[in-house]
Amino acid sequence: MGLRVLLCVSLMALLTLQALPAQASPQRPKSSEKRQAVDTSVDGVIIQSLKVNCKVTSRFAHTVITSQMVNSADQPKEVAFDVEIPKTAFISDFAITASGKAFIGDIKEKAIAWKQYRKAAVSGENAGLVRASGRTMEQFTIHLTIGPRSKAMFQLTYEDVLKRKLMQYDIDIKVKPKQLVHHFEIDVDIFEPQGIRKLDVQTSFLPKDLATQLIKKSFSGKEGHVLFRPTVSQQQSCPTCSSTLLNGEFKVTYDVHRDQICDLLVANNYFAHFFAPQNLTSLNKNLVFVIDISNSMEGQKVRQTKEALFKILEDIRPGDYFDLVLFGSQVQSWRGFLVPASTANLQAAQDFVRRFSLAGSTNLNGGLLRGIEILNKGQRGISEFSNHAPILIMLTDGEPTEGVTDRTQILKNIRSAIGGKFPLYNLGFGQDVDFSFLEVMSMENNGRAQRIYEDHDASQQLQGFYNQVATPLLVDVELQYPKDAVSELTQHSHKQYYEGSEIVVAGRIADQKLSSFKADVRALADGREFKTTCLVDEEEMKRLLQQRGHILENHIERLWAYLTIQELLAKRVVVTINRKRNLVVSVEDGGTFEVVLHRVWKGSAIRQDFLGFYVLDSHRMSARTHGLLGQFFHPFDYEVSDLHPGSDPAKTDATMVVKNQRLTVTRGSQKDYSKDPRHGVEVTCWFVHNNGAGLIDGVHTDYIVSDIF
Repeated sequence: MGLRVLLCVSLMALLTLQALPAQASPQRPKSSEKRQAVDTSVDGVIIQSLKVNCKVTSRFAHTVITSQMVNSADQPKEVAFDVEIPKTAFISDFAITASGKAFIGDIKEKAIAWKQYRKAAVSGENAGLVRASGRTMEQFTIHLTIGPRSKAMFQLTYEDVLKRKLMQYDIDIKVKPKQLVHHFEIDVDIFEPQGIRKLDVQTSFLPKDLATQLIKKSFSGKEGHVLFRPTVSQQQSCPTCSSTLLNGEFKVTYDVHRDQICDLLVANNYFAHFFAPQNLTSLNKNLVFVIDISNSMEGQKVRQTKEALFKILEDIRPGDYFDLVLFGSQVQSWRGFLVPASTANLQAAQDFVRRFSLAGSTNLNGGLLRGIEILNKGQRGISEFSNHAPILIMLTDGEPTEGVTDRTQILKNIRSAIGGKFPLYNLGFGQDVDFSFLEVMSMENNGRAQRIYEDHDASQQLQGFYNQVATPLLVDVELQYPKDAVSELTQHSHKQYYEGSEIVVAGRIADQKLSSFKADVRALADGREFKTTCLVDEEEMKRLLQQRGHILENHIERLWAYLTIQELLAKRVVVTINRKRNLVVSVEDGGTFEVVLHRVWKGSAIRQDFLGFYVLDSHRMSARTHGLLGQFFHPFDYEVSDLHPGSDPAKTDATMVVKNQRLTVTRGSQKDYSKDPRHGVEVTCWFVHNNGAGLIDGVHTDYIVSDIF
């Protein structure tokens, strides 16, 4: 049996597991086997166990989904392991045990995974694939044929940092096994050094009284626990049914105590800093909404947009200032300047929203520049606005088709106009929008993008996003750490901090003999300077390590790695790690680089492992790319002549004319590891004397770094 498992890097553990029926008559277990009161098999396939185990340590969630299937029939059966995982989570491991053999999955970047999945499907091999399946989910599926009276076990592991929204952390698990399970279990274990303040569970598939009876939850001090372990009869949709009622959302929500402003963890020369100050006065806002009114917004989209704007305008607070900008082919503003959120102005704005109609194409560049101009004029023109938090929110459902349409130019225009002074939040309505473009634009301007799905609750989605940024507490937040003690720091400056959220920074401590570690926070709060310092000493470090031993120690390092990769992904960089082999970095619309760890043969004179750096698609590099490798990415003219014996009779010398230089070169061989990272492939080549003088630009010392660590 050929097996190829292709995963994409992709919380919320959303679970779907299914046994796929074949075209054959149902098979029942033999009489000698232990049977439930109701038949749990589907076409002879039984889900013996299905377990979701989630361990959360300081917001970092490690989730393992394990399932064991049994083919009780006398013929082979195809089964499917079908799991929905959050788009923000990373798959760290996947394995199958079938017919006494274990198979481990490789993690592949999405585009590569799809191509290889298709190839595997055509050749009849088993293949797994991650693909988008919903608003926040991606679906991993693998099909496998198991023999008669045989078992198969699937185990998927993924990790995620829980993000705090609206005063809580969410762990969402979608339960959908599609048949009764002999041993079903969801076990969530939470450890938070700050102490757990609240813990709750909601389900969409159990009546409230039954959920209270079946779900065990408890929390005390730093630990919380949730256990859901229904029997087969408790899973049945009715007392005599063989169908299951387990179909829907299982959500665990919690928050932590914030009695102290400092939440700084240090272990194994890594640190994690969680910043969510309490009891701050909310700032007034300067809000500009930029709304797409092109013809593509016709129908439900514009109705739901207006509905959301009505509700948002009701929620704008006294002391806030606002304006509205509409863009189709033309750009129009409601007032053209910021006005106070008085009752009369809010009513007039609602009337304006009620009356506007759709018109023409999509002048996205013009609409955004008008909104930016209004905010900039307001900030400069009225002194009291200096204490306000400026926010720009744009909603569109399409691509720029009017005015400036070149995306690169639009990004440059918006970046220049905003000048880093305030955040831009982009909302992409529907599936046709160029969401990647909106993400890049928001990222470049201290904001974020969110997709709004065309559904009955789209107006609630819009309002829900606004609620997350409705209460700014701090602006120009800088989290600072000792420069000489910290390396590889994740994002530590934020334009604004909002009530109910949290800023997380992680980094690597360079000084291994560090006895204490501190973090300074600087920001502006209602026009006043906000300062605080957090300090963790050596004894505190030891105490934290002892709380959970290696689990806490390891998780901080993994949290740092997660955040680092997330930031790369936000910049449209995909990082793929193939265990014990190589690391591949792909830049969207750019190049792909591969770093291979080469293990030197033990008998080698120089016993030093080394990293090989390879450029896999150099043709996509600009002709201006330079550096030791860059200058050779594109062809150049050269000529080799005058072959003759060299100083080594076994090797041939020659004259090479290149870059108007005549060089002496020697014929030899070298190993190329790009196709065979372990053994390499022997290739013939010309060796240039004198450290490449005459071939490379400059001299070889230009390319040497004395100490990179």
